[in-house]
Amino acid sequence: MNFEWYLALRYFKGNRKGARFLSFIKIMSITGVAIGSAGLLIALSVVHGFKSTINNKVLGFAPHYTVSSQSFIRTTLERADTLVTYLDKKHPEILEKQAVIQGQVMIQTKDEISGTILKGVNKEGGVSNLTQYVNSGQFDLSEQENGMFGIVIGSKLASQLSAGVGDIVTTYTVNEVPSLISSPEIKQFLVTGIYQTGIDQFDDVFVVVEREQARELFNLSPTEAHAIELKLKDENAINSFEEKLNNSLSFPFFSESILQKFYSIFAWVELQEQMIPLVIGVMIIVAAFNLIGTVLMMILERTRDIGILKTIGTKSSIVRKIFLLEGLLVSFVGMIFGIVISLLFAYLQLEFQLIPLSEENYYMSYVPVEPHLLDFLIVTVVTFVLCGLASWIPARIAAKTDPLKVISYGR
Repeated sequence: MNFEWYLALRYFKGNRKGARFLSFIKIMSITGVAIGSAGLLIALSVVHGFKSTINNKVLGFAPHYTVSSQSFIRTTLERADTLVTYLDKKHPEILEKQAVIQGQVMIQTKDEISGTILKGVNKEGGVSNLTQYVNSGQFDLSEQENGMFGIVIGSKLASQLSAGVGDIVTTYTVNEVPSLISSPEIKQFLVTGIYQTGIDQFDDVFVVVEREQARELFNLSPTEAHAIELKLKDENAINSFEEKLNNSLSFPFFSESILQKFYSIFAWVELQEQMIPLVIGVMIIVAAFNLIGTVLMMILERTRDIGILKTIGTKSSIVRKIFLLEGLLVSFVGMIFGIVISLLFAYLQLEFQLIPLSEENYYMSYVPVEPHLLDFLIVTVVTFVLCGLASWIPARIAAKTDPLKVISYGR
């Protein structure tokens, strides 16, 4: 161990009698760095957790792109099967595709009735991952033992209808005002599953049935569909794929990305990701500059030692390095405690969900956490740089101390 490190470690331990106040100041500085770094790491973990949870729910339920008709004359795609084949061959970026049939219906149980959107997909669930959100029953759209086909509904709608797995629901089309010459199409389904994403725009709005059953309900031909849903191989390519898709489609076809359709949700997440680290990061800056006062107190306490060191020929650069190292030791210990606190919080939150949330407002029942290694590296480097800069000022003051004045006046 070289001379600078030996003295820096000795001063950091603070074994000298009568230095209790200095030790207290040092402990407070370590605590400040620990709380600042832990606060920033926890905030980043929570923001990443929010973003991942929301993205997974939205991207898992909704398609990346929806192609529909914007013609006022015909709202359906007349040759949806041909368009699906064309898009599949034209764009190798597409992973999954399907024609869907959807429209407004009234859905009724024995005691309740409500309006919703009925969506017809293939038996596997289409391009969404809705099956992973079924928390009651199972995702089964096939024909059941009683001859009815299965229907999967959202948890909030199920609560409104007082419907559970195994109940029979009746759907009515509402394309026109019912009359003697225009009666609604009626079809009954058996509730086989209830899904819950935590997002009201999904749980309260959509019911899912097998596509051919929806086709019969809305009186569409075998080649017709209301829209075509696309899922890309790479979720990060949604923005860049928009221009390619639009160039391959002409009027009356219209495409809409998931980022456009649910812009408010994604914008809310992005705003949190940008602002929270900036606000919490101020804590590290404050903690780092608290080191200026701490290291200055150390210098005042060690003034006689500095005078002796310079009298025996110790260079100013060595004195400066000793106190710079002491400041960095304070930041290092504080940083270690901060990392431990943040990891402990992440573990406890993941295991026990200590902090609950209102699912109606936040789309999830508890605060999600997702620590990223890159965040720990960046926060560690930034903390050391700030603490190093904060320690540099008092370290320079120590290096400029006049040994003659120190020895003459004992200060």
